[in-house]
Amino acid sequence: MRTPLAPAEVRLSVLIPVYNEIATIDRILDAVHATDVPKEVICVDDASRDGTRERLAALHAAGRIDVLRLHDRNQGKGAAIRTALAASTGSIVIVQDADLEYDPADWPALLAPIVDGRADAVFGSRFLGGPHRVLYFWHYVGNRALTLFSNMLTNVNLTDMETCYKAIRGDVARALRLTSDRFGFEPEVTARLAQRQARIYEVPISYSGRTYAEGKKIGWKDGVAACWHILRYNLFG
Repeated sequence: MRTPLAPAEVRLSVLIPVYNEIATIDRILDAVHATDVPKEVICVDDASRDGTRERLAALHAAGRIDVLRLHDRNQGKGAAIRTALAASTGSIVIVQDADLEYDPADWPALLAPIVDGRADAVFGSRFLGGPHRVLYFWHYVGNRALTLFSNMLTNVNLTDMETCYKAIRGDVARALRLTSDRFGFEPEVTARLAQRQARIYEVPISYSGRTYAEGKKIGWKDGVAACWHILRYNLFG
């Protein structure tokens, strides 16, 4: 059954976890504000040490950020997203990394299935034909392997479980029991949505991945940890 959102009800909560992104934070906020959708921008600084925290405070004072939360110690992406989610009020929430790998210009395609009532969550897939920067082969292999493993346990047929772009109805997102602190957020939120039998859609998105020299943070150890997270959240609650 469709559950559409009335146009007056559509308000997007943009959840931006931030850690040491002084080089990109202004540009990602420019891209966020260039997107024509009613929104609240929620940034959570996860104890940055490169001047990002001070820049976020200035952007908050200037009205570029609606809600700013500061972690006293580095807790990880998942913890930052939980903090942002708890502060959200929008009818739809979306995670937006601060590193310019994902483009807010893709939001309309992500939001459409939720707005017209077909979906409770929409994943933006980097593997469905959208333009993307060509980078690491083994990252591609790892992403596909983790997605396959997750699909085997959730019984959903995603192509990109690890994508940052997950748009979720606000009431559904705020009702999820989320506990992961670091990069386990992606398999955990996927497992929780599957357990709720949420209606999940995928749409193609663009992707401009970073090199490690440009600041990419995820590595092979996070891939190994993701295997444990997939098992943990699907089999052990």
